[in-house]
Amino acid sequence: MQADSSRERQARDYLEKHRIMELLNHLTSVLLFVRPEKPREYLISILESMRIAKLTSVAFPYFMDNSNIVAMFEMMDTAGKGTISFVQYKEALKTLGLCTADEVLKDDGHIITLDKFRDEVNKRTQEIWSSF
Repeated sequence: MQADSSRERQARDYLEKHRIMELLNHLTSVLLFVRPEKPREYLISILESMRIAKLTSVAFPYFMDNSNIVAMFEMMDTAGKGTISFVQYKEALKTLGLCTADEVLKDDGHIITLDKFRDEVNKRTQEIWSSF
């Protein structure tokens, strides 16, 4: 029985160390957002782009471009105030596969503007890509 829990712990540690769940969540979100005709080929192309970027030290591919980020922000900012709530911000990061359900995000009381949202999406995407 203890060997099973040890193997489970090792597996969990491995997944956390290499941020596998974040990658899979993000790839799934991108796949559902883009909805390509050939999903397997699309996923292979994303992973190949990541591999090339890593080998050549070029910028990692962003699959949510600025117009997508703006559109998502505007859907949440229904009143057109230029801000969204912290709850909306966290849910958007989860939807994009950039935040796990159990991740604790600190609500510092500041409003979430488009710039802050864009910066966080890009930063978290970069962190996921660069961990591979």
